[in-house]
Amino acid sequence: MTGVKAAKDERRGDYKWSMPVASRWSDCDAYGHVNNAVYYSWFDTSLTTLAIERGILRAPGQTSIGLCIASGCEFLAPVDFPQTVDVGIRLGRIGNSSLRYELAIFTRESETPAAVGHFVHVYVDVATRASVSLTEAQKAAVTDLLAA
Repeated sequence: MTGVKAAKDERRGDYKWSMPVASRWSDCDAYGHVNNAVYYSWFDTSLTTLAIERGILRAPGQTSIGLCIASGCEFLAPVDFPQTVDVGIRLGRIGNSSLRYELAIFTRESETPAAVGHFVHVYVDVATRASVSLTEAQKAAVTDLLAA
């Protein structure tokens, strides 16, 4: 997270974009709640959806791609089945060749997150995998998501 707030102090309104994700029976572990590995799947699905919507993934003529070089998750509360959660996303930082996404999982009845996490994507040339600077179009596609 940005370091300004503790994870427990995050709120739904702190995230600029969100999408709903439904839990599945197969997501549950022996304890009867959604297994922590599933949270990463929800993060990944939501972030990929955002990237496609914003044209920074699978764009025609794309010459660079974002590779995940770091991720993390802090689990704050269990999520049970059946339940639909909202995955919120904001941008923590725009670097020269990287984007740091900050994510949170919210149950429908809560303004505080069940989990918070982050992904750092470094952009590389599609062919050589060498790090490349973000294009102005890539930056413009996500600037509105920057955390306050």
